[in-house]
Amino acid sequence: MIDLHVHLLGHDDREANEKNIRSFLDAASRCGLKEIGFADHDCYWEQMNLPLIRKVGEGYPDLAVRVGLEVDYRPRDEERIKNLLARFSFDFVIGSVHEFDGWLFDLPEMEPEHRARDANELYRRYFETVTLAAKSGLFTTIGHFDLIKLFGVRPGLDVVTLADEALTAAAEHNLTIEVNTSGKYKPVGEFYPERRLLEEIKSRGIPFTMGSDAHSVHVVGRDLREACRLLREIGVRTVVGFTGLERVSWSLDSF
Repeated sequence: MIDLHVHLLGHDDREANEKNIRSFLDAASRCGLKEIGFADHDCYWEQMNLPLIRKVGEGYPDLAVRVGLEVDYRPRDEERIKNLLARFSFDFVIGSVHEFDGWLFDLPEMEPEHRARDANELYRRYFETVTLAAKSGLFTTIGHFDLIKLFGVRPGLDVVTLADEALTAAAEHNLTIEVNTSGKYKPVGEFYPERRLLEEIKSRGIPFTMGSDAHSVHVVGRDLREACRLLREIGVRTVVGFTGLERVSWSLDSF
């Protein structure tokens, strides 16, 4: 299995030191990962020690240790993001949408507002922003593709229709979409993206990667075997990791 969405710093609640890096790598080894990717939020840039991750990773020859970044995408920030990404040789970069129209929508206290809004418009604005992220040319991967569903609010319109332009942009810009298992532990109670979108992504030839979105050691690799089974059910045979922004293909049969 591969886990390319791991937060060493969590929400800035631990240090990027050798002890903490090793604790994550040891957890990855115990659960049988073949590739792990650290991808802390870009807002914690000053607290990161990315060269140290590479150095400590050299002591784990049976585990491919990758260094990435999860970027909170806002259209107005594209130049800032571009300059930030130039500061380190990343293996992969996740573009994630947690905010649109100045609204940070995935905070727990935002659930009532989700339920008060028009669901179709909620999804439409979210996927418009995902489309801009996909078109930006800044990322290798789109994170938790349908995050907007996290509180279980569903649109009346077909979700594939609402996501169509974002999917088209992801395909045209050669992006990867992750299967993110953390949604199972949100009110919606399912992985990102939902099965209907997974099937559409597969039909369009967009490759998948995988991530637990772990913000603590105990979550590394969580539910990735179940995610592998789900991908096999819809006919997916490979997932991709990264090194130096280039894809590495992994057969699901090897997990």
